[in-house]
Amino acid sequence: MTNEEIIEKIRETLSEEFEVDINLIQSDAPLMQTLELDSLDLVDMVVLIEKNFGFNVTGQDFVGIKTFQDFYNLVITRMAETKNE
Repeated sequence: MTNEEIIEKIRETLSEEFEVDINLIQSDAPLMQTLELDSLDLVDMVVLIEKNFGFNVTGQDFVGIKTFQDFYNLVITRMAETKNE
């Protein structure tokens, strides 16, 4: 899966799960505000990542995640690490 395919899958998944227009999910947009996430929604996001991308994340992984690009980078990096294990 290419980085572009990963990003598109993330956008589609988040749009569907959090009922947000996919056009609002832009690289430089603020993740939490755009998706209107609270702490319970973050749990849902962790489950989505594990289900759709095959690796585990913790709350600590979200420290420093401000934009969608930050989130894309996290997923892409972790998928590459998982693939190399």
